[in-house]
Formats: sequence, structure tokens, C-alpha cells
Amino acid sequence: MGLAIFVSTVLLGQETGPIIKTEVVSTFLWGEDARSGAISSIVHDPLTGSAIRKLSYDGIEVRARLAYERVSADEAGIFLIHTTTIVNSTAAPAIVRYGGVSVDGHAVLPPAIVPAGKKVSRKELKRNPDIVELGRMNCFATSYVSAANVFSANPSSGVLTVLPGAALTVSSVFRDPRRYQPLRCTTDGCFPTGTIRYYVTVNGQDYVFMWPGSSAVNCGK
Repeated sequence: MGLAIFVSTVLLGQETGPIIKTEVVSTFLWGEDARSGAISSIVHDPLTGSAIRKLSYDGIEVRARLAYERVSADEAGIFLIHTTTIVNSTAAPAIVRYGGVSVDGHAVLPPAIVPAGKKVSRKELKRNPDIVELGRMNCFATSYVSAANVFSANPSSGVLTVLPGAALTVSSVFRDPRRYQPLRCTTDGCFPTGTIRYYVTVNGQDYVFMWPGSSAVNCGK
């Protein structure tokens, strides 16, 4: 994914006059504001103290935070949960599309989601182990993560609309794809290793957040 920057270059010709070449910003990376014109900032959740990263550009503000929880006490692996809030301060609707996730360079596809309150048979779980049941996840059960909008393998979940002057929160949950131990534990607690890259597309522009695993908050049991 390349970073396209708005650039105007004037080339002076002897007969044809000036030629203006223009490229349009298509990607904003949190923490790299100088070239893109976006503004990065960070605040802390007053209740949990967890970091919330904000990336703002032209009336659109995207707020992001990262969490995790173990798959289960009897099963190795973790779920990574990325929560994104889009605030639309413009006069037009904002179109939000699922972007992508990678963990240490391993791309991860969104899983099939079973909403809270619904169950899936053991036969189906055995046939499709990548199914995620939100009702079994502590992060959603405690409302630390909103289950109102969750990106999933269902194509219809991949496009959302934020009305002018409104905000919308959407979450992404996925299994860590790495086969080796994804957690490192110290006296300060356990944290995912590696780097998580997540992006969401708003009005055709990608808002990219890169997180060290140590930034993830454990919202599991």
C-alpha cells in the first residue's frame, strides 16, 4: 500500500506554458503528519487509562484502540480486537469501508461472526474453526468493545455510513495468525508480541494505525 501525497509541480515549457501535475492524498499513517497534512494525536481513556490514537484530516477524525484476550483457558492463541470510531464533522455523509489487518506481515482476513445472543453448533465449529462467537468473548460481554458494528467475512458488513455531525464505532476481531507463542509475559503483565497494522478506509482515504503489541489492553478474563 503506497502513500500518495498531494504534490503540485510546475514545469515551465518554452511554448506550451506551465504544466501542473497533481497527486491526491490517499493514505494517512498515524504519527507521520508532516507530508500528508493529517494530524495525529493521542489521548487516554479516563476509565481504563488505555491509549486512544486519533488521526484527523479535513473534517474526519478516526479514533483507534487495540485490545486482546485469550481464545480460551484450554486453547492456545489470542484474539486481537481493533476498535475504530469515525467522527464526521463535514456536511456530507462519510462512507466507511473495511481496510485490512496484518500481524508481523501476515495478512489476516475477517472471520465469520456469530452475534451475541446466537449460538452455533459444535458440528459447525468443527467444520469452520475460524468462526468467532461474540457472546463467548469477555471484551464484548463487558462492553469494553462495542458489538453494535463488527466487520466480518459477510461482504455486507464491510460498508458503513456516518451521517454529517455524527459518529460511528466499528470493531474488528480476528485470531492471531502466528503459530508461535503470541504473548510475552513479564512482571508488568502479558502482552502480544510483534506489530499489528490496521487500516480503515473513509471516503476513499486509508487511515492506517501501526501498533506495537505492548499497546494492546487485555480485556479478557
